[in-house]
Amino acid sequence: MYIPAHFTPDQALVDELLRNHGAADLVTVTDQGLVATMLPFIYVPPTDSGAAAPLGSLHGHLARNNDQWKLTAAGESLAIVRGPDAYITPGWYATKLEHGRVVPTWNYVTAHVYGRFVVHDDPVWTEDLVRRLTAKHEAYRDHPWSVDDAPRPYIEGQLRAIVGIELEITRIEAKAKLSQNRSPADIDGVIAGLRARGDEESADATERARP
Repeated sequence: MYIPAHFTPDQALVDELLRNHGAADLVTVTDQGLVATMLPFIYVPPTDSGAAAPLGSLHGHLARNNDQWKLTAAGESLAIVRGPDAYITPGWYATKLEHGRVVPTWNYVTAHVYGRFVVHDDPVWTEDLVRRLTAKHEAYRDHPWSVDDAPRPYIEGQLRAIVGIELEITRIEAKAKLSQNRSPADIDGVIAGLRARGDEESADATERARP
């Protein structure tokens, strides 16, 4: 990934992205070429991942009928994790009125997470993962749904239909392109424009990244 110095995020932002992202694109190499699946992951930090994954790991699951888990070759696989992203019009820049030398761009936060692909064809491991994923994504609700709300035979059938996977992280390339290369007045304009458009997440990210 091309990462200019002014778009290099600090470790705290990377950790926040990995902890709080929704779903990511898992890209793996197979004998049939590249294969990709979008799926939710749970980030397990280095302190909880053990010696096998000193940079942490991502836990997820694939449908058993999805052959990606069978076909993935040895070597690095990739998860593309995304934060907020937004089109930025030059009409928001104060410098447009000064000299007009401005063009549109796209702001975004992303991390390319590389690692060793591990399969966990184990219902105990997979059920624990499903419970962790559910707890994460139901946490905002006043009355969160629980795996135990569904009939046990139904849950067991669902677990038989999926396979647990883990990406033991070997390296992370992250980028936060959030108008840090613009003037303070241009950044003000970007933040105001994003808020007026209702994109509070991108506006907040731009505010936090302000040089």
